Amino acid sequence: MHGSDLRLSRDELARRGNEAFDRQIRPALRAEDDVKFVAIDVESGQSEIDEDDHSAVDRLHRRVPGAQVWLVRAGYPTAHRLLKAA
Repeated sequence: MHGSDLRLSRDELARRGNEAFDRQIRPALRAEDDVKFVAIDVESGQSEIDEDDHSAVDRLHRRVPGAQVWLVRAGYPTAHRLLKAA
């Protein structure tokens, strides 16, 4: 999703996404879901989970066109991390 497609501020998107993850999704996750990506539509609460972040987001967009997506990686504080070059 491009910045111009957002209907919510990034802060509001993050707040709603993290709230939905903690309240609805985290309790339903299984041990085998750890490290998978969870794409959440912050407006409807619908989500998709996959080992590949793009697959999770693509499936969610097919089910919920125009979804306001927040991406979380189960078991991690952030979805992605930046690595320093060696």
